[in-house]
Amino acid sequence: MAKHFFTSESVTEGHPDKVCDQISDAIVDEILSQDKDAHIACECTATTGMVHIMGEISTTCNVDIPSIARKVIRSIGYDNAECGFDGNTCAIITSLDRQSDDIAMGVNASYELKQGEEDIYNRTGAGDQGMMFGYACDETPELMPMSISLSHKLAKQLTKVRKNGTLSYLRPDGKTQVTVEYDGDKIKRIDAIVVSSQHNEEVDIEQLRGDILECVIRPIIPKELLDSETRIYINPTGRFVIGGPVGDSGLTGRKIIVDTYGGFGRHGGGCFSGKDPTKVDRSAAYAARYVAKNIVAAGLAHRCEVQLAYAIGVARPVSVMVDSFGTSEYTNEQLADAVCKTFDLRPAAIIEALKLKEVKYLPLAAYGHMGREELNVEWEKTNKVDALKAEFENV
Repeated sequence: MAKHFFTSESVTEGHPDKVCDQISDAIVDEILSQDKDAHIACECTATTGMVHIMGEISTTCNVDIPSIARKVIRSIGYDNAECGFDGNTCAIITSLDRQSDDIAMGVNASYELKQGEEDIYNRTGAGDQGMMFGYACDETPELMPMSISLSHKLAKQLTKVRKNGTLSYLRPDGKTQVTVEYDGDKIKRIDAIVVSSQHNEEVDIEQLRGDILECVIRPIIPKELLDSETRIYINPTGRFVIGGPVGDSGLTGRKIIVDTYGGFGRHGGGCFSGKDPTKVDRSAAYAARYVAKNIVAAGLAHRCEVQLAYAIGVARPVSVMVDSFGTSEYTNEQLADAVCKTFDLRPAAIIEALKLKEVKYLPLAAYGHMGREELNVEWEKTNKVDALKAEFENV
């Protein structure tokens, strides 16, 4: 491709959809801390003065779900009526049932196990059918696309200056967006930046714009990527007082592109938050990222997309696809063959390798599940590089 532009967005932890993601994952964390074998599918909605938590949970433990939800809401910053939403006083409604026995019979004993294939990793079948994608590229140190990487960093900085009091007039809701200009496959410059933050009634809009430029944008965006033509929009409507669940209803799983690669690569459609790791929407998406990142880190491709597909109740993936977009000296078939020899992509094997029953998911529920090297999650490690390279020693 010649000159082209690509845009990605992120949102802060106070965005109504992210409020719901964080509540759902806080519930997953608490249940898994007491019952590693729990089956959890927990979603929630949020609107003015109300949170509704629903889903299917099979567990041996008891947890105080309303208290978990209130703690999350307050920690985000919705802890008084002035923000329009208050975790201390909002209504919490729960509508929870057990996981369907029809689903459980496939998860608890895979198709392969029922066919007599005795293997520890055949004990768990995929919790659903579907396809999951992973992506990596060499644009940033964490091997993520530049546009989503910078969008997340801006969103985290926006929250940081709110919480540490640097810009005390800010409120929890906010969104960021970055447009990158490419010349072929090379990043040329930042073409546009958008930052919108909820704020109190009193602040002057020009002060807010100047403060966000100096305290949020300039510390994050590399100055060598900015030029006189870069467009910067800060609270472009001029007012963002009404925000959070009051301004817009929230829903678990509605920010799946923010959670992954900002639109780079494809997406299978399933969300992560609120699900235990037997749900391949979550575990296989992490595994696909793990595979793609190790391929790029090994120098086998500059860009890489991995697709995994599963059938409910079946342990082995029904397909494994690798696409290097022409950036590898090896064929996609050779790469896929090396992946199948290097990685065990059955759900139970993924759960063990990536330590998915020990992960704390709440920190991942805002600012992306991928590229989070600071959280030391297993799927961001590049410990399969040597094994992958060994598959190509005699090619």
